[in-house]
Amino acid sequence: MFFASPFAMEFPMPCLWAYIGPGAGFALAGSFIAVIGAILSAASMILFWPIRRLVRVLFRKRPPKKARFRRIVMLGLDGLDHGLTTRLLAEGKLPNMAELARRGGFQPLGSTLPPISPVAWSTFQTGVNPGKHNIFDFLTPDEKTYAPKLSSVEIRSARYRPFAGLWPFTASRPDIRMLRKSKPFWSVLSDYGIVNCVLRVPITFPPEKLRGVQLSAMCVPDLRGTQGTFSHYTTRARDESEKTGGEVHVVRRAGRDIACELLGPPHPTDPEKGPLRVPFTVRIDGDDAATLTIGGSRHRLKRGTYTDWIRVRFRVGWSVSVQGVCRFLLLDANPEFSLYVTPIHIDPEKPAMAIGYPAVYSMYLAKRQGPYATLGLAEDTWGLSEQVLEDEHFARQCMDIDVERESMFMDGLAKVPRGFIVCVVDSTDRMQHMFWRYHDPSHPARPAKIPAAYRSAIEDLYVRMDGLVGRTMVKCDRDDTLLMVLSDHGFNTFRRGVDLNRWLEEQGYLVIDDARRGEEYLAGVDWSKTRAFAIGLTGIFINQRGRFERGIVEPGDEARAVRDEIAGRLGTLTDPLNGTRAIHKVYQAVKTYRGPYKENAPDLIVGYAGGYRVSWDAAVGRASRQVFHDNRKAWSGDHCVDPSVVPGVLFSNHAIRSDSVRLLDLAPTVLEQFGCPIPEHMDGKPVVIGERVAAEASRVETESQVA
Repeated sequence: MFFASPFAMEFPMPCLWAYIGPGAGFALAGSFIAVIGAILSAASMILFWPIRRLVRVLFRKRPPKKARFRRIVMLGLDGLDHGLTTRLLAEGKLPNMAELARRGGFQPLGSTLPPISPVAWSTFQTGVNPGKHNIFDFLTPDEKTYAPKLSSVEIRSARYRPFAGLWPFTASRPDIRMLRKSKPFWSVLSDYGIVNCVLRVPITFPPEKLRGVQLSAMCVPDLRGTQGTFSHYTTRARDESEKTGGEVHVVRRAGRDIACELLGPPHPTDPEKGPLRVPFTVRIDGDDAATLTIGGSRHRLKRGTYTDWIRVRFRVGWSVSVQGVCRFLLLDANPEFSLYVTPIHIDPEKPAMAIGYPAVYSMYLAKRQGPYATLGLAEDTWGLSEQVLEDEHFARQCMDIDVERESMFMDGLAKVPRGFIVCVVDSTDRMQHMFWRYHDPSHPARPAKIPAAYRSAIEDLYVRMDGLVGRTMVKCDRDDTLLMVLSDHGFNTFRRGVDLNRWLEEQGYLVIDDARRGEEYLAGVDWSKTRAFAIGLTGIFINQRGRFERGIVEPGDEARAVRDEIAGRLGTLTDPLNGTRAIHKVYQAVKTYRGPYKENAPDLIVGYAGGYRVSWDAAVGRASRQVFHDNRKAWSGDHCVDPSVVPGVLFSNHAIRSDSVRLLDLAPTVLEQFGCPIPEHMDGKPVVIGERVAAEASRVETESQVA
């Protein structure tokens, strides 16, 4: 079974492992403390509101120029591809996006280097290149141990002290530090008194103070401290094997009953006791039905149908507990039993840690719409990749989360008539990752017989997002509202993986103990003889003296020569299967990035050609015995390639007068349209926004399309 110890902070892999498995986490503070803190926070907000309001009116900054728009709304559709969108528009399958383009405009949106979510969304919110915001990948190696560590956030465990004060346990909060640098543009807007509603934008955890509300996204952990550990309970003993991204529990039937345990966060005072546990039982009622009993409540299980979110409470003592939410899915009842449980999400109504700002905001949403997914990467891609879930189960999970997200977004649109609103939808990214094998006729993971429901899964996804765009347009039909629909990058097929570590080994840059080949985290590398290594999704690092504990390459001329040599050789790498060049371009960080943090970047950033990506082994610091590998996983589409291969999209309800727009340019654009000064450190340039092309009367046509 796969188990990531929540105390193993030497190997925190929370975000990347959502792409290649879950990571180690941390001990959480009890929800009791979080709730008390939230209540006190809410009370103080009410009590001191008149005073704060007066102070804001008297002392707030005012934008030096008159705002052009009363409200600016941005809808992020993560991973929406420009080429595919263009084709579907031409085929008439996206009528609402076509109408939005007619009113204003549609064009490609330049992504970042590399075009992966943490880098791209960090650039979106700060308006600077990675050399200034310090996010270059999901992971970066530790300078002393070479072990991977999370690049965007640092989490240290909460500490519990028994019998301190009035309560049996006194808990400190987990120490969570944002590693993204530079200032989000909504913080600048807040300085000038402009209200913001920021919903699920990646790399906003931990939530930061602003004028308005925020719900965090990527890197919000589950209750166990990982980025998503699912559970699979089965009577099939042959299924008792390691599952990347989850745990397998082999259970036994006693007549009609199966006794199970749900694993939670680690015991706060005695790690040797292992994780906290909640017992539950399942009684088989027939071939397709069962009854779940957990925490004193009963729930009907129907084969192939998810339960609603179910609250589970892990008790530490009589006065301290931590609470989460999860969903159960009965996969089989007879003759064998099989049950899937989603990762245990932090309960938004009683959060164990702040997942939004103010702290009561997540609770407000939960009271308004019920429990919802809070995990940073909520769609369980590894449940499908490990063949625990089927296509229909994963697709349903994505669509249910979309419904939750739209409810939040529409509430924001209703509550913020003046100011800035942004919401990011993730399913466009996750479903393209998992269903591209049905879209690409040449993909190694494409089955001989495609299920009828998924022959056009990707196109159906785009059509579904078109409906969301239409419903958003109805809410943004005023001339004084600027609506932009955008994606952080596009998408491409992922047919072949490139093991960079094996290539570096063959070229003499990396030396590995053959007996330890295949171990994760560069465990078998001989650092006294290694000049370069790869870890993460796009980077190669020079083992430079002064940067790494056991570095052997001298900084200056020697390091420069190694960089130039690797870049030149790798740039000509050809796939022996078909004679195709696998690398579009190799970039050197010192020449590409600008800013005080560029020294933290990988020395080389690999821009893969279409159809290629780093191999699964190399991403976690393994070295296999061959450079190229067929990708036969359900995770069949990707965007970890050269940015020129995967441009995003930009739609607007007002004409865009700039010919070439980058993700980098959107932050200064919003500031300029609100009349706020653009900070000098921003690298982006404001986009020229013209008048609306279509008349207000076109709103009637849109309403009829989405009815």
